Amino acid sequence: MTAPGTFTPQPGPAPLPRMIRAQATLETRMLLRNGEQLLLTVIIPSLLLVLFSSVDIVDTGSDGKTVDFLAPGVLALAVLSTAFTGQAIATGFERRYGVLKRLGASPLPRWALMTAKTCSVLVTEVLQIALLTVIALALGWSPHGNPLTVALLLLLGTAAFSGLGLLMAGTLKAEATLAAANLVFLLLLVGGGVIVSLDKFPDAVRAVLQLLPISALSDGLRDVLRDGAGVPWGDLGILAVWAVLGLGAAARWFRWE
Repeated sequence: MTAPGTFTPQPGPAPLPRMIRAQATLETRMLLRNGEQLLLTVIIPSLLLVLFSSVDIVDTGSDGKTVDFLAPGVLALAVLSTAFTGQAIATGFERRYGVLKRLGASPLPRWALMTAKTCSVLVTEVLQIALLTVIALALGWSPHGNPLTVALLLLLGTAAFSGLGLLMAGTLKAEATLAAANLVFLLLLVGGGVIVSLDKFPDAVRAVLQLLPISALSDGLRDVLRDGAGVPWGDLGILAVWAVLGLGAAARWFRWE
């Protein structure tokens, strides 16, 4: 039996917070080094914001400046691209190649691995939102409302999209996840109130689209940031329901291999 202090450092797993922090840092670095992910999470939202704010292409249904309508919707799109599309694709291929299985057998608990992935998503979103905010302000954006309400909308939106993304990645094959995640991204870009006002859709269609998480997030952000409204409880409620359903379903049916 060896005496205490014989081995330096002491054998054994690192403290849990340190393991989560290290895994989150690794996940963030991998995401930022991925050109396809950067295209999806940074370049596309930035180009949409600049293009549709500078050129009169889409009737936003707003009497004010176009950028005041578009900026909240593009912020919602940034959350969708990172928390749902990007995370679903990356996690799906990690599952296919056995990365998740190996990480699940490490001293890092599986719930802590998902926590690290969530932290990576949040860090990426902070960078996205900072960049998009600077671009929107340069285009003449005049935001209003309570920043805490905006933060709550973004956090609930992240939870909702993360749950749906993990559910897709943990139940479908990687190739199917890739196709489905990109298709959903495009459909929600058009029908989620991001760049086209939901008022442009027929009443029956609009009633359904308003229940989608992207619509609730973009409408809620627009009510606060453009109109200076208070807490949009209806939109928060929709996001909360999607978050509970998505995360619950992901926890129930996610397969690690």
